[in-house]
Amino acid sequence: MAEQTISKITKAIQAEINIPGDKSISHRSIIFGSIANGLTEVSNFLTGEDCICTMNAFKALGVKIDFDEKAKTVKIHGQGFNALKAPNGDIYLGNSGTGMRLLAGLFAGLPFETTLTGDESLSGRPMARVIDPLTKMGAVIESQEGGKAPLVIKPSQGLKAISHQSKIASAQVKSSILLAGLNAQGTTTVTEPEKSRDHTERMMQGFGVDLEVNGLEVSINPGKELQGQVLEVPGDISSAAFFLVAGAILDDCKLKLNNVGINPTRTGILDVLTAMKVNYQLENKREINKEPIADIIIRSSKIKATTIEGDIIPRLIDEIPVISILAAQAEGTTIIKDAAELKVKESNRIATTINMLKTLGVEVEETDDGMIIQGRAGKDFEPIPEAQINSFGDHRLAMSCGIAALKSTKPITILQTEFVATSFPNFFDIIEGL
Repeated sequence: MAEQTISKITKAIQAEINIPGDKSISHRSIIFGSIANGLTEVSNFLTGEDCICTMNAFKALGVKIDFDEKAKTVKIHGQGFNALKAPNGDIYLGNSGTGMRLLAGLFAGLPFETTLTGDESLSGRPMARVIDPLTKMGAVIESQEGGKAPLVIKPSQGLKAISHQSKIASAQVKSSILLAGLNAQGTTTVTEPEKSRDHTERMMQGFGVDLEVNGLEVSINPGKELQGQVLEVPGDISSAAFFLVAGAILDDCKLKLNNVGINPTRTGILDVLTAMKVNYQLENKREINKEPIADIIIRSSKIKATTIEGDIIPRLIDEIPVISILAAQAEGTTIIKDAAELKVKESNRIATTINMLKTLGVEVEETDDGMIIQGRAGKDFEPIPEAQINSFGDHRLAMSCGIAALKSTKPITILQTEFVATSFPNFFDIIEGL
């Protein structure tokens, strides 16, 4: 079990940081490149373990993929969905909920059986939310008790389109159904209560899928062949969030984060920074492969408390652990609510985030769907003696601890840091560089 001990930064900082490629977009580039006709070339691919698992899944189905880890480039020699071949064994997806839910939808249309497995954490996460709508489409999926992985996906008698009214705003559920819809008869429609991240829709349109977006409703018509593309993956705003918070809470600090994706379904963190009076600017705004991108400048700030709730939550659900660190440095009381979805992430993120804050000496109260955080108005964290924080195998919690340690009166040891490799392999190298 890996661990890291991190101490306070005491000097002024001015630095530029290149944020790793977006995890959601990297996953999808492999999926669509593998079922398209022709060559798909991907640059700034995230080399984290989750995305490598998705790549290995398609290699197991016979897709030729050239991967240069150092250059972060991928070449996918796609021959269309019908060229996929039966794998020799189970398909292991590690810790990746995105991989499992999206591939369940796509593989539901295959003429052969596949079995999707994952690590202990993934095997405890809810898959019924995709199994139920896919079953309505005619998919044949066997799972463990409570809809948990492993998932055995058997050939169906043919998938039929559905109109699905989703109870939660979830890009993974929406994408799973849309991917199944590529091989279903008729028009498949998904309607959400709030808009979740829309990378699937943008990339589908780029690959030539017949897709319509109408407010909270997305419809897909099958039948069009996907064509290979040249893709550049923007920096992941969920990874940038850690250094956005670092720049705001550290003294005498100015950071420039290069080439960050600012897709409006993902920029809840920027809205929170604005609400909390954080000093940041977007520069060099542009668009690549239908995805908006900018450089973000962040400076030391006098942070004000706020309430985070409602339809902004799906746009920052992954950033809440590090937002809690920002809130703990604010003036006043910050309330986070409507975030019950955090309980079924890589860890129960409400419980583990509160445990982290208490270890750091922060006054915090748990609620059914979030937390109430008493801000320290810029004072250093004062951790309990010999502070060790267990990340419980949750990469975002481990990185949030790392940022907090930079403004702590004592060094902090973070346990189970090996899971950071799933989304931000060089995170601790950057911390050390600062």
